[in-house]
Amino acid sequence: MCGVVTYADAQPLLLSGDGRPDFDIIVSLVDRGVRVLDLGCGTGELMERLVREKGAVARGVDRHQPSVTACIAKGLSVFHGDLHEGLGDLPNDASDVVILSRTLQQVPDPDEVIRAMLRVAPRAIVSFPNFAFWRIRLHLLLHGTLPISPALPYAWYNTPNIRLITLADFEDFCARESFTILERVALTIDGARARTIHLGADWRGEYGLFLLGRK
Repeated sequence: MCGVVTYADAQPLLLSGDGRPDFDIIVSLVDRGVRVLDLGCGTGELMERLVREKGAVARGVDRHQPSVTACIAKGLSVFHGDLHEGLGDLPNDASDVVILSRTLQQVPDPDEVIRAMLRVAPRAIVSFPNFAFWRIRLHLLLHGTLPISPALPYAWYNTPNIRLITLADFEDFCARESFTILERVALTIDGARARTIHLGADWRGEYGLFLLGRK
């Protein structure tokens, strides 16, 4: 795993075929052959990549039956239930890495979830859309309505997002909770590529991705 780093600036990254700008970085942060638990794994695209590219022993957790069925059809190991059920039944150090990608903004108790992630594994990878992204700020300023974008594709009345997280907020939260930030990345999308951002990361980054470790 990498040591402590700051935001890297303007490094182009090819987007993965599924269009998820954080998957390439997540895969790069996972060592070969490790045990990985993917929370909110969806239909298993990230687990497939980790198994194929890193030889990982991957397991997933998802509460949506169609997603679970899709994972099983791909031969992936998956638990049907919510995050707390998936984490609560596992002993300490059951995995090497636990991943929560673009789901944190939907979690009612993020502090408890991240503590549980770092109990189950010594490393946790968390990514989420940045609600301080400049296009969101501009839309609110000009229109006064909740923006809808590829990163936040919901109207106010049907959004599952209950947390409005910015990169600065998350860093403050980690300091308050004594979570160690080992690596941090701010991403924005530029055509067919994703770019990591340094200067003005909290307003230029469309997504945040953090590698956390125990205190």
